[in-house]
Amino acid sequence: MIDTSEIGVFLGLDVGKGEHHGTAATPAGKKALDKRLPNSEPKLRELFEKMQAKHGIVLVVVDQPASIGALPLAVAPNAGCQVAYLPELTMRRIADLYPGQAKADARDAFIIADAARVMPHTLRAAEMSDQMVAELEMIVGFDDDLAGETTRIANRLRGLLTQIHPSLERVLGPRIQHPAVLLMLERLGSPAQLRKAGRRQLISLIRAKAPRMAERLVSDVFTALDEQRVVVPGTDAAALIVPSLTGQPKSVLDQRKLLATRIEELLESHPLSAVLTSMPGIGVRTGARILIDVGDGRSFPTAGHLAAYAGLAPATRSSGSSIRGEQPSRRGNKQLKRALFLYAFAALTDPASRAYYDKKIKQGKRHIQAFLCLARRRAYVLFAMLRDGTFYDPQPAPAG
Repeated sequence: MIDTSEIGVFLGLDVGKGEHHGTAATPAGKKALDKRLPNSEPKLRELFEKMQAKHGIVLVVVDQPASIGALPLAVAPNAGCQVAYLPELTMRRIADLYPGQAKADARDAFIIADAARVMPHTLRAAEMSDQMVAELEMIVGFDDDLAGETTRIANRLRGLLTQIHPSLERVLGPRIQHPAVLLMLERLGSPAQLRKAGRRQLISLIRAKAPRMAERLVSDVFTALDEQRVVVPGTDAAALIVPSLTGQPKSVLDQRKLLATRIEELLESHPLSAVLTSMPGIGVRTGARILIDVGDGRSFPTAGHLAAYAGLAPATRSSGSSIRGEQPSRRGNKQLKRALFLYAFAALTDPASRAYYDKKIKQGKRHIQAFLCLARRRAYVLFAMLRDGTFYDPQPAPAG
């Protein structure tokens, strides 16, 4: 909890891209400022210094410590102010206690300032670890963009192959991001070129990229080529496009490898890294996403709140006697939900997790329902670990 006993004024900032709205409140609750502020260092520094000269110690509070709220949190300590932030989830809950429903910058800035004044226990200190998380968020966000770009290009390649040679797509499509397949399509981008190269040359070409499956893959390719002899209109055009497209995933994958190295470095330097990675199924990218969206878990009063935030809590459908039941929630943080799903899927190798999943299946739940139950259960365990700072303690699978 942040000590606010000596604070002279509470400055709440509703941050924005080009400008922020600032509202300042004295310890007695009187407004000392209510205006828009440019998102520039000189203007922010000037304001912070003026308020210190007039009111004494200034506590600058934002609701977004990363991205667009990063500059005020960097300038304020440099100008002698104290800094903190109000977690977004907490901010939304507190906002319900204030009159008015409109989403207005001035209202939000006042709520932030007033919450810091009367509910200091809701604030979090902007520590060095939060700066790591800000860097992590930027890099992981770029990595997500690259992953989306890879998927887009892969779908485009599969679409072209399906158009000109469906049998060949059925062989290469599921492996379209494999380095051996990309190399093959980059050098020989049409069915005619693949057939002309011959089995021996193809095996020699891709063996370094796929030493174990080179011969099997080439055999499957020629089996597919033999299934279609007719040349579909547009094949010649596709032969020009395919080699160009295949060079792009290679470049993107190389960039993602570099980013993964930096993500791993940042994750390892965070105090919670050892706690996160002690749990089966949490890798570098999954751990980074959990760290960004969950942090140390203090923003969530209970594990149930975390599950609801991630969209893992079941949504009940009820209307008279005709519609009754539960279904997966369509709400929540989709990126966090995906990370927890990946984590739960990897956790199926853990005997206790597998036993829990099998138990739900025996109870009559379908695969998605049982998997959702497992993901929610894993989220509860994760919450307890982060809350208590404890490592994962594997439990033996129940007998029978």
